[in-house]
Amino acid sequence: MEFCPFCANMLLCEMHHSSTRLFCPTCPYICNIEGKIKRRMRLRKKPVDPIFSEADRVYLNKTTSVSCPECNHGEASFTQVQTRSADEPMTIFYVCTKCKHTWTEN
Repeated sequence: MEFCPFCANMLLCEMHHSSTRLFCPTCPYICNIEGKIKRRMRLRKKPVDPIFSEADRVYLNKTTSVSCPECNHGEASFTQVQTRSADEPMTIFYVCTKCKHTWTEN
């Protein structure tokens, strides 16, 4: 994937006469491709920051009888957060009281 150096949109590929080129669908940027393209890049997963820190979990004192998907323990702390628009339901974040596994329910 290549991006436009001017407007940062993703470049599209097209055959133009007898050559291939990358072009920006938004601005007039064009980049002709000469020769073979050899680019192999391994994708790395971005580290995920926890939504709630260990200090925040102290305030997750409401518990409910829900089964943990990791250890099948029958109790978890939970909190509800409005993560989407106001007309969508709240997201429930669970933390298992036994193994501390975190999962969500929309």
